[in-house]
This record gives sequence, C-alpha cells and structure tokens, in this order.
Amino acid sequence: MGGMSLWSFEPGIAFFVFFGFTVGILFGFFGLGGSFFVTPALLVLGHPVEAAVGSGLVFVFGTSITAVVTHRRLGHIDYKLGGLLVAGMTMGLEVGKRVLFELSAIGLADLIVSTAYVGLLAAVGLFVLFDARNRTSVQGTVVDANVLRQIGTVHVPPMLSIREEVTVSIWIMLAIAFTTGILAGVLGVGGGFLILPILMYGLSLPETVAVGTDIFQIAISSGYGSFMYARADAVHLSVVVPLLGGSVFGAYLGSQLTEFVEEAKFKQYFALILLVDSVAVASKTISHTYGVVALHVLSLVLLFGTAVVMSSIVVSFGTRNALREGDTLSKNN
Repeated sequence: MGGMSLWSFEPGIAFFVFFGFTVGILFGFFGLGGSFFVTPALLVLGHPVEAAVGSGLVFVFGTSITAVVTHRRLGHIDYKLGGLLVAGMTMGLEVGKRVLFELSAIGLADLIVSTAYVGLLAAVGLFVLFDARNRTSVQGTVVDANVLRQIGTVHVPPMLSIREEVTVSIWIMLAIAFTTGILAGVLGVGGGFLILPILMYGLSLPETVAVGTDIFQIAISSGYGSFMYARADAVHLSVVVPLLGGSVFGAYLGSQLTEFVEEAKFKQYFALILLVDSVAVASKTISHTYGVVALHVLSLVLLFGTAVVMSSIVVSFGTRNALREGDTLSKNN
C-alpha cells in the first residue's frame, strides 16, 4: 500500500452523502447489497483494507436494521433457522477477521482482498447478466435451482424442523453459514447473495420467510462483525455515517421506483455495472502495485461514475413513467 498518498483522493462529507444516495437507489431498486459498492470504493480511495472491510460491515448493518424491523412485524422471520445461521456466521466472521489481520501483517491484505473483489464482482455480474436473459433470479441473485435443491435432501443428524415438512441438517446449515461468515469477515459483505437462494431453493421456504430470515441473520451477524472491527479501531465512522445518511433516502426512492420501472429491463445494465466495477478494482490494484497514476484515476472514474450514471437512469425512467401514469389517471378521471 506504499505510495498511495501520492495520488490519494480525500473527498468531503457531501461526496459520501451523495455516493451513499446513489448506492441506496441501486440497493432499493435491485435488492443487491450496498457493500458491493462501498468496500471497493473505500479500497479505491486508499483506505486501509481493514477499515474498508470494517466500514463495509457497518454499512451493511445500518442498511439492514429498518428492513429487519419491517419483516419482524410482518412475521417473516424464522428465528430457529435465523439463530442457526447467526451462530455459523459469527464464528466465520471471527475467523475471517483474524485471516484478514494476518494478511495485513504480512502486507498481502490489500492485494488479496482487491483480487477477491475483482473475481466476486465479475462472477456476480456475469450471473446477473445471464439471468437477465434466461434464468431464475432471487432478489438480484442468480441461482441454479436444481443444484440448490440437493441441499434439502442431505440428512446428517441432528435435523432441525423449521416449519411444517421442512427439515434441514444443523451441520449443513452451520457449515454454509460458517463459510459465508469467513467471506463476510474478509471482504465485508453481508453474504445474503449466497444465503438467500439456499433458503429459497435448497429448503423450499416461501420467499417472504427466506428474505426475512436472511435479513435477520445479516443484521445480527453484520452487527457482530461491526463490533469486532470497531474494537480493532478498523471502522471509519466519518465515512460510514454520511454514506448511511445518503443511502437511507436513496433506498427509499429506489424501492418506490420499482412500481414504475420494470426491473428486468435494467438488470443487464446493472450486471454491466458490476463488471465495470471489477475492472475498476483491478485498475486500482495494478496502479498501486506498479505506481501507474492514470490507472488509479481510471478506477475512481469507473467506480463512482457507473453508480451515478445507473442511478440517474433509474430515477429518470422511473420519474417519467410515474408522471405518465399520473397523467393517464387524471385524464381517466
């Protein structure tokens, strides 16, 4: 990470509020976690990798609180399953945090986390792009339902009875949650893009229960992860607070626009954003390794530019369609 100060960009509070707002719009509209944008953005801005990951977890925690309260009120949370997932996730988070700090101690954290994000963003982007054309999607996540259904057929005692005829091996779910927790601890993601399709297709849970239970585990486990990283002084609240301040309003606007814009039409564009962001993180990694300032500038333009452009397109189309619907209703009346 040496030499980053030569070209580090130090944005102000207004910048992070605005960026949080754009990320919130995309999160509210597409249902994909904002950590996919926040942690890579902090890495590109030159924040230490531990602080980028810790701040990403705090962002996940903050954005999930309102949602978990709503799902609790609607009775969408299975607490037995949720508790099992939280147990596995928290153990995995602890391991992930230790792995990250060990990597940091030997100077490999930035390279490994950045490389992992390049692969993760590219993989999810390709999946969403493929899904937008001919596959099944769950809250912005692409799944192979036939493969995931095999999880529900594994019988390794003890078994947990969730509801009615749905049972699952405690060990299988703990293993899945533990593995996801390690990923969350190292990368600062919520892990919902992995857990949610497993709940829906692996366990055949109703979508509302799967989403509610997943958000419940995300809120608890990311809260625990946030606490761990905060204790290690690896959370930049001066960045996270304005990001959350903007994302609250953006998420509300994005969720409202889903009524006026068909999400499927924009999924390919969203997939392209993820792919471009993977290129942005790759550019940042190469620039820091070889000292190529132009690539660092390119990574900033790509990462923040795509979020702004896509959120602007969503708002533009959504507002236009909302006005058209309003004019149609007024004429009919």
